[in-house]
Formats: sequence, structure tokens, C-alpha cells
Amino acid sequence: MHNVTLIPGDGIGPEVAEAAQRCIDATGVKIKWARELAGAEAKEKTGELLPAATLESIRKNRVCLKGPIITPIGEGFRSVNVAIRQALGLYACVRPAKSYQGVQSRYQDIDLVIVRENSEDLYSGIEFEEGSSQAKELIEKIEKLADRKIRPDSGISIKPISKYASERIVRFAFEYCLKAGRKKVTAVHKANIMKFTDGLFLKTAREVAKDYEGKILFEEAIVDNMSMQLVQKPKNYDVLVLPNLYGDIISDLCAGLVGGLGVAPGANIGKDMAVFEAVHGAAPKYQGQNKVNPTAMILSGVLMLEYLGEDLAAGKLKEAIKKVLAEGKSVTYDLKSNRDDPASVGTQEMADAIIKTLNK
Repeated sequence: MHNVTLIPGDGIGPEVAEAAQRCIDATGVKIKWARELAGAEAKEKTGELLPAATLESIRKNRVCLKGPIITPIGEGFRSVNVAIRQALGLYACVRPAKSYQGVQSRYQDIDLVIVRENSEDLYSGIEFEEGSSQAKELIEKIEKLADRKIRPDSGISIKPISKYASERIVRFAFEYCLKAGRKKVTAVHKANIMKFTDGLFLKTAREVAKDYEGKILFEEAIVDNMSMQLVQKPKNYDVLVLPNLYGDIISDLCAGLVGGLGVAPGANIGKDMAVFEAVHGAAPKYQGQNKVNPTAMILSGVLMLEYLGEDLAAGKLKEAIKKVLAEGKSVTYDLKSNRDDPASVGTQEMADAIIKTLNK
């Protein structure tokens, strides 16, 4: 019996979380689910976006399946997703991008894994608002230290990159590569411009790579060129390891190579616990319509089963998903060649089809 915390999330989160939960249960793996709140519903019911009880549940169970949570753009509260990762020390974000027959894309046979550093970089949340006393004080100090003028009406974000976190994430990428039977790690950076932050990340990656010589190939790429290369020659790459911000951006680009965020799962992994979630957002405009594609969330469940050591169940569920996608019959509107196809099914009906295929 596995104990797993379940956070339904906001918007479409409860719908895709339910679909994933039902598919996971249908594998026969015994799971005791502990339902907890985070995000808008938590704020409404408890007054907190991320209740202490939710974090405590994850710490206790060590594994969590989480639906998407709304993050306001440019205002309001900071990301609850980031807060969970930081509070629990989930330093590695793993986002596979894999082609599936039946999912429309300009590319075929893509099989990439993005390993993103989760704990620092510009996502550390060290920001100072334009006009604040802290921003003014910081600007004055920076001007003295760097002999560089900064406009007084500037907002300031701090980008910490440490040797410790860089070594930890790069080593994670190489170990992941070994365990998964993959062949190459590419370190992605902007060290040509940010020499003391991205430069440290790259220097550390080179040092770690020496421990894997003869086992795993290593190369490096500047992030803007990497973006072009992924569009032109995606099959040249295998496992990519990146600092936090670049990892977020590049993982969405790679999702675009395989048909979009609807088929993009994710895992956030720490020393002894993990949270699994789809890469896509909460899409509140579709809330309650039983319309959205549950594939990414169900695939996140597959990653969770693998993490729990339930490889047989994970493999069966993945095969069932692949068969339903390839058949193209019982799939949501976005997976149809014509998005207005009246034969498209709802979120739960697609989950039903996956469960039926799983049990054949």
C-alpha cells in the first residue's frame, strides 16, 4: 500500500486529477489517497494559498500528485507551485517530451527529457518592486559596486546560481541518463554573457561530466542557439540539463515539438520525496466543462508509478494511453484533426477509454 497526497488544484485541475486518479487506481496498485488543498480553493476555505497541513501531508507521504494551480501574471501572489518546490526541497524538475502516434505535430519520433534546476536562479523570488525603499537602496549599492548606472524606476530581480545546486542537478541528469539507458547530456546555458552565474553552472557541469566519461556523452549549448537547434534538429538531443528559467522555457518549447502541453507530464524530485504534475496550467475558462485533455496528468501518474517502483503498472498504463491516442476515437477535441469533430469525448470519457484498454 502506498500513501499518496492528492492536490486537485484550480480550474481544470480537479477534473484532470480525477481522471488520473481513476486511471492509476485501475492499474491495481494499492494507493491510499490523502486529499489536500492548495491554491484558490485553499485560500477560500482556509485563508491560506498553501496550508501547512498540505505541506505536512506531502512530507509524511513522500509522494504527491498535484493538479495545476493558478498563478496570476504580473500581480498578486507568487506561484504556489514554486513555493511547494522550495518548501520541500524538490530541486530537480523532470519533463519528458515524447511523440505519440495520433497526436498531431510537425515532428515524429521525438524523445527528449528536460532536467531543470528547481531551487534557485531568477525563480528564487528575490525581487524588489520599482519605487520601493529596498529597490532604491539596492540600486545605490549596485551602482557603487559595479560602477554602472541603473534607472531609478527599475524593478530588480536577483539571479543566484550556486556551485552546490549546479553540481546537484547536473549529477542528477547524468544519473537519470544512466538509469534510463540514455546516451547524452547537454548542458544549456548563457555563459557567454552571464559569466559568473551561467558561467559557474557551465564550469560545474564540465567538472561533473568528467566522472561519466566513457559512459555518457556530454556537450554544451548556448540557450538561444539551443532553441533554434531543437526546432531544426531535435533528434540530435537526448537529456537536457538547464538552470531554472531556461528549463521552464525550453520544456514548453519541447512540448510544442510533440503536440503541446496536453501531452507534457512533469515530476519534481527531491532527496526523498516527489510531486508529480502536468506542465500545463489551470485553464479556468474550461473549468467544469469536462472538456480538456487529461493525457498530461495521466502521464504524470505514470511517472509517479515509476517513482514508486511500480514499473509493471506504469508500463501497462502508458501502453493503454498510447493505444487510445493512436486509435484517435475516444479522445478530447484538441486531439482530433478537426477540433470541432462531434465525435470527440470529454475528459472523463477519455479516462474511461484508457481504463477499458488497460483492463483488456
